Amino acid sequence: MDVEIHKTKQVLRSKILAMLEKISPEKRRSDSEKLCASLKKHPVLQSAASILFYAPMPGELDVWPLLEEALAEGKIAALPRFDKVNRHYAPRRVQNLRTEVVTGYFGIREPAADCPEMPLAEVDLVLVPGVAFDLRGHRLGRGKGHYDRWLAGYAGTKIGVAFDEQVVETVPAGKQDVRMDFILTPMRCVKCNR
Repeated sequence: MDVEIHKTKQVLRSKILAMLEKISPEKRRSDSEKLCASLKKHPVLQSAASILFYAPMPGELDVWPLLEEALAEGKIAALPRFDKVNRHYAPRRVQNLRTEVVTGYFGIREPAADCPEMPLAEVDLVLVPGVAFDLRGHRLGRGKGHYDRWLAGYAGTKIGVAFDEQVVETVPAGKQDVRMDFILTPMRCVKCNR
């Protein structure tokens, strides 16, 4: 990765993460509810038979209620599970959130080890968290590149999920950075220009 892009990403990441810490629990809850209501109406989510969700970390929008609803509607749902040996994430199908979800390696909820792996090619829609996004679909993650490696070559729909405050004018991007198809915030949904 270009050294200058890497430095610019670090500065932006620090700035946005500091801003996210200042969001009150009430606003976090309210924005999560607004985002879930908007996402429920999105045609891509409505038509998706299989969805890769994420388990929200502190500071991220909570899409967990949508995961519960998707399972109740009979959709196929998956969550990322960290493979400690190979040091990467893989989607695993979940059907029962009470019995199949555990606290994972990084303290994040993830599928239990016996949940079946689900090839990403079989997933219609991926909900992607991030630190910052721009309206061209560029995403700034936490710096490990997990989603970029994962989504390289993925043909399904990628929706970046963010607070409105996480949408910036420009996210520095390199060749390895995967772009989103949509950016969804509590206040708007933007189809990204390619």
